[in-house]
Amino acid sequence: MKITGYSTTLYEFPLNRRMGDANSPSGRISGSSNLLELFTDEGITGIAFGGGGAGPQIKSLVEGILVGEDPRHVTGLWKRMVDRVFKGGHAGLVNDAISVLDVAMWDLKSKANDEPLWKTLGGSSPRVHAYASGLDMPRSDDEIEDWYGTMAADHGFTGGKLKVGLDQDSDLRRIGRMKKGLERATDRPYLYIDANEMWSPKQAIRKVREMEEQFDIAWVEEPARRWDFLGLRRISDAIKAPVCAGENLDTLGEFLPYFHNRAADVVQVSWGMTGITCALQLADAAYGFELPITLGGSPGNLNAQLAPCMPNFLTLEVQNPGPDDGVMTSDIKIVDGWAVCGDQPGTGVSFDPEALARQKVEFVTASAGPSPFGRRPGAGLWDNPPTQEEAAAAATGVNGVHYVPAHGSQNQ
Repeated sequence: MKITGYSTTLYEFPLNRRMGDANSPSGRISGSSNLLELFTDEGITGIAFGGGGAGPQIKSLVEGILVGEDPRHVTGLWKRMVDRVFKGGHAGLVNDAISVLDVAMWDLKSKANDEPLWKTLGGSSPRVHAYASGLDMPRSDDEIEDWYGTMAADHGFTGGKLKVGLDQDSDLRRIGRMKKGLERATDRPYLYIDANEMWSPKQAIRKVREMEEQFDIAWVEEPARRWDFLGLRRISDAIKAPVCAGENLDTLGEFLPYFHNRAADVVQVSWGMTGITCALQLADAAYGFELPITLGGSPGNLNAQLAPCMPNFLTLEVQNPGPDDGVMTSDIKIVDGWAVCGDQPGTGVSFDPEALARQKVEFVTASAGPSPFGRRPGAGLWDNPPTQEEAAAAATGVNGVHYVPAHGSQNQ
């Protein structure tokens, strides 16, 4: 089998609920993605979603390294791609390009094996524990309780993750509403919180300690800046809850300060960290330090395919029980709070060609691109609750909003 070429297709879609975090309390109602297809001379196509802003990097790597190569040699080809960009480093857009190409090659390899990826990777069971992640900063208290209640009652989730960081009184109240919703499935739910790097270490210690007076917090995610490994260690030493961090790091080298300084009690791993190949390396490194790993949100819950081969795996982030963009399809199902990988060869994540044709765009509009709001002013310096305008925007929800994919001026 040889790689013969590739194609990429950008598309936009309306979100099924308004989503946001401490950096975007008004939230957003539209999203976007990029479909990568990696073609071979045997008629098998590798599929991956991502890398929407990395078109030139994808082109360079495919034409300069991958064409003519056997995609089943994915680990060696990953090393060649990483070595090719050695001087400038493989973070940012280059990381996005390598990540999506690596996923497509793993998809090809497991399709060639005629088995799902979790088997190709050496897993022994297709079931992995999962929790519900609301991305719910723009949501009202009632909506939070209803959403987690539905995820508990209809899908069996016993844990949930709430966005926090802007208003302590509101955060305390909303943690209680999340807990009440999850109690439809269990009387002892896992309560995760995520501050998205909004606090300084001192702010985090003060705020989380107050939360712990009322709730048993299962972890606090990204309580300080991603690179502040000493600050994260200070937080971990000062609170009861584990510190969970790493989702915005890309490479093994960036994680080394975490490992050497015990900065994170739970290490975040994902396919987007220079691909599945690097995610496996990160999980192995964490295992060597006796640290559990959690797998983040992923297209079609793809990360569930990685978990069965990771002995230190803890739980999987699920933002939606199934694909909600109208284009993607997934063989990974949520059953009683567990993600269950199916028997479809490959990653189990594919697409509907007709839907893709309808939603295809030439450029992604800025509001649908990745992290369109950037970092919130005052983060890590002072408390900055949502403004009246942000609160009003958040209150509009998604119902009644007329969504039309547009050809914007910003190519994401």
